[in-house]
Amino acid sequence: MSDAIAGESAFSIPGPDGPLSGTLLLPSEVAAPPAILILPGSGPTDRDGNNPLGIQAATYAKLAQALAEQGVASLRSDKRGLFESAGAIQNPNAVTIADYVTDTAGWVEAIRAETGVGCVWLVGHSEGALIALVAAQSMESLCGLVLLAAPGRPLGDILQEQFAASLGDPALVQQSGAAIEALERGQRVDAENLDQAIRSLFADDLQGFLISLFSYDPARLIAPLDLPILIVHGQQDLQVPDGDAQRLHRSNPGSELLVIDDVNHLLKSVKIGDRQDNLESYADPDRPISGRVVQAIADFVLQGREAR
Repeated sequence: MSDAIAGESAFSIPGPDGPLSGTLLLPSEVAAPPAILILPGSGPTDRDGNNPLGIQAATYAKLAQALAEQGVASLRSDKRGLFESAGAIQNPNAVTIADYVTDTAGWVEAIRAETGVGCVWLVGHSEGALIALVAAQSMESLCGLVLLAAPGRPLGDILQEQFAASLGDPALVQQSGAAIEALERGQRVDAENLDQAIRSLFADDLQGFLISLFSYDPARLIAPLDLPILIVHGQQDLQVPDGDAQRLHRSNPGSELLVIDDVNHLLKSVKIGDRQDNLESYADPDRPISGRVVQAIADFVLQGREAR
């Protein structure tokens, strides 16, 4: 570990039924460093940015370490019901975006109490960017937002686009689209009537979360916000196109926008136009996070501290 990093320590706060668990990382020899809370992306993604469904890129761990070397403190955590936060709720699927916002508020206050900072920066990745935007509608004690690989449209629209590109079978695309549209209306669907190829995507115990997820439009959420916002997106993102970042920026022209040509969804530098190299980065914990991403976040947060 670099001499610029004082060290990692386990950190926890109360959850609904048991503790939520995270990792606090402090820079060394920095008086009152600014502090960020990293909000993870979708699915069973852990505090380091890994996912048992095939992602072993350690994006959040690498981001936290790189920012600590620049003098920025961070906290990253396991979602309620997952990994070391497994005891926080019995069923990790029985959540809503509002629940994650409640957890975000708890982490922010704990960071403030532990470090003495007056405010905390929310750094949301993918779905975590949506949570940051929802949290910012009512949460105090925020310095600003950093939105990484953020959706700029309702998530149902993005999922329909992804399914159209990946499922191949027009009948499956139509069936999944109809299920998404029902959930967008707040209506549950009978998963048993869906083709087995997509049934698990709309499992009964996931539908409450999906209804919650699909109800938000990130562009509408960002529009009224009056706080520092940095939007960072990679042109090699295979999951969320950089047009979403442009939509967010248009909705809040006071935000800062950085689109990087060789960065993918996991914030890794990849060969431009090389899909195989892009996909290989998902299972490569040794590939470093993009230095341009790290520097943009560090500059934004550190300059924001000086302006306060």
